[in-house]
Amino acid sequence: MAQNKMLSFVHLKQAYPEKRSAQERDTDFNEIYRSFSDEQASCQASRCSQCGVPYCSAYCPLHNNIPDWLKMTAEGRLQDAYALSSATSTMPEICGRICPQDRLCEGNCVIENSGHGAVTIGSVEKYITDTAWKEGWVEPLQPITELGISVGIIGSGPAGLTAAEKLRQQGYQVHVYDRHDRAGGLLTYGIPGFKLEKDIVARRVKRLADGGVTFHTNFHVGKDASLEELRERHAAILIATGVYKARGLATPGKELNGIVDALDFLISSNRKSFGDKVEAFDNGTLDAKGKKVVVIGGGDTAMDCVRTAIRQGAESVRCLYRRDRVNMPGSAREVKNAEDEGAEFVWLSAPESFVGKDHVQSVKVRGMRLGAPDGSGRRSPEPDPARLFDMDADLVICALGFSPEDLPTLFNAPELSVTPWGTVEADPVTLQTSIEGVFAAGDIVRGASLVVWAIRDGLVASEQMHQWLATRQQDKQDAPTKAKKKAVFA
Repeated sequence: MAQNKMLSFVHLKQAYPEKRSAQERDTDFNEIYRSFSDEQASCQASRCSQCGVPYCSAYCPLHNNIPDWLKMTAEGRLQDAYALSSATSTMPEICGRICPQDRLCEGNCVIENSGHGAVTIGSVEKYITDTAWKEGWVEPLQPITELGISVGIIGSGPAGLTAAEKLRQQGYQVHVYDRHDRAGGLLTYGIPGFKLEKDIVARRVKRLADGGVTFHTNFHVGKDASLEELRERHAAILIATGVYKARGLATPGKELNGIVDALDFLISSNRKSFGDKVEAFDNGTLDAKGKKVVVIGGGDTAMDCVRTAIRQGAESVRCLYRRDRVNMPGSAREVKNAEDEGAEFVWLSAPESFVGKDHVQSVKVRGMRLGAPDGSGRRSPEPDPARLFDMDADLVICALGFSPEDLPTLFNAPELSVTPWGTVEADPVTLQTSIEGVFAAGDIVRGASLVVWAIRDGLVASEQMHQWLATRQQDKQDAPTKAKKKAVFA
């Protein structure tokens, strides 16, 4: 049992075979990590085979040196393991908590592929950095030098925070602008606290602020200042806003009360956890307590909504997804967690219409079947005329993904080019946009994706911005000399 207690959620079933409530699961999860000792971390890390081809690192977007810091952990060299882990990631304890390791590093572990169960890489990564914070190994953010050059970052999600840290280390005066009242983006407001404790995010933000990064919260670009006005304040700008616009349903009855967007539901829940007054939650609109909840969607956001509704005390929670379990885009681990907590998944189903007078009362559900593969090779869902049924619902949460907002209009910057999908058009190498000195990174460029990819994009953006600024500064310094030479030869 002691060894099982060190494993992550995907392995909890081994230690606790009976079904547990969501609250019991959260308690178990916290107890596991509170009791996670150096000896247990070493035991789990020692399972790494040190294979010649580290697929775990290859499938990590950050290409973390996973086998090496697992080896250091197995040898009891936790401080060295932390130093190596943090060399490639700005927030390893966050990735350890929320990365879909079953689709990335752990899913490509050689031991996992041989049928012996993956090394729980995420659990060890989390433990290493949590220990580093506890022991004081996480050093304050200190710039190499002071360059006297100011840069602005729009958005304080993982891409923006990562770029802020790296640019401040180089010596830039970094200003981060965010429309929310707290920094962190979806780390703060989009991901539930039972997956990512909010003090973990706040701790990272505080380290940046203590290191000289200036945060401007409740700041709306386009309203409080246009993009052009920010360009006048700073030598370079990074757009790292993420994507927040909910993809809608073209379903009859969608205008009924009780049909809400996933992000509104999750943000209200997280705000309540901070102790904020949230009118839409307090009046019951965004509170699932006692309700028959139907979640529409199959990604990780849908799973967050399902598990949040359960914790709020919903009478029942059902998730409709138009494909089957195998083709679900979200984490298989999250689906299993939700099922263990009491959620029901209705595969191959989609809403045909919403029924009710002023408020939704039921969903008319059309059965689906998988047809021919689409352009990507994935089988496309199509209606099954033989299956149509009703499902009671007091609250319907739409979790169909996110699209970019209209930034050229929002920022009052018509010269900012976007793709046909609305994402910001950026050079694939330099990440510079159609506006000189304005860069873009994260979901606003690649579309809705994983936190770990946003961190990767933030690292690349900071490097490219530094190179561009350094070249620009050198050109300024060389200008008088070039002018003199030109005058002599004239």
